[in-house]
Amino acid sequence: MFLHLENFLTPSEVQAVSELAAKARFIEGRRSNPHNVTKDNVIVDPNDLQGQKAGQIALAAFQRSEETRNFALPRRIAAPSLLRYGTSRKYGPHIDAAFMVVGSQPLRSDVSCTIFINDPAEYQGGELVIHLGSQTATIRGKAGSAVLYPSTTLHEVTAVTQGERLVMISFIESQVPDPMQRDLIYTLNEVRALEGLRMEWNNRMQLEYVIQNLLRMWSR
Repeated sequence: MFLHLENFLTPSEVQAVSELAAKARFIEGRRSNPHNVTKDNVIVDPNDLQGQKAGQIALAAFQRSEETRNFALPRRIAAPSLLRYGTSRKYGPHIDAAFMVVGSQPLRSDVSCTIFINDPAEYQGGELVIHLGSQTATIRGKAGSAVLYPSTTLHEVTAVTQGERLVMISFIESQVPDPMQRDLIYTLNEVRALEGLRMEWNNRMQLEYVIQNLLRMWSR
């Protein structure tokens, strides 16, 4: 299961990130994962101040997003990083690494996130493709939108055939690592949000009993 948020960043935040990206220093993406021969993009230099400012803007969006909290149940969130895909650049089918170097303690990647920065009309190709069993979801998000999906999911970015694709990526360590358990809690929370006010109080409390105790059982 994945979550597509249409207005994750505000228009002013998108503009600010775009301006910072224009001044930032980028390096070859393979430097962060030299063993993945399918990775062909450029990423912002982790030491670049403009890139760090852009990451803080996107991190603030995570912190205010109730949808993200309900879907990912985050314990830790990696500061988002800028990525560029010029013409012919791509990232072949892959699964994100289980652990990311974040500060002094590795972050377990349970949920991955792609934040779209530039308008999809500015480039051709460059679709995010998420493989879900025998089905695929193909996403070209509008500027400011975000997609969250399990880091265990096979996914790829198709080759950009014209223009340039600018995105940010981040990784979330969830309080509930198992994607199926996380999905069940998210579904129950959706039922509570949609039907809770129409439920008799005792029934609503039974639903609450299930949700809260599943969180206690499954959180790590």
